[in-house]
Amino acid sequence: MDKSFVLERINVFAGQPIDPASDLEVKQLLRNKFNIALPQRRTLNESLEAVASDHDVIDLIIQYRQQP
Repeated sequence: MDKSFVLERINVFAGQPIDPASDLEVKQLLRNKFNIALPQRRTLNESLEAVASDHDVIDLIIQYRQQP
């Protein structure tokens, strides 16, 4: 998928523009909007991978962060 399309879908889920590359914004979005607590891992990407099946937006954030 195109990175801009993935960003658009993330923003639709969020209900506002966010920067999926920002660890802080991703954590706040998942905690405040979706009530998802991320497990402790070495990196945020590893934490996201651990809970990817919890919500579609997490998979989109992972896709966004993996694209160049």
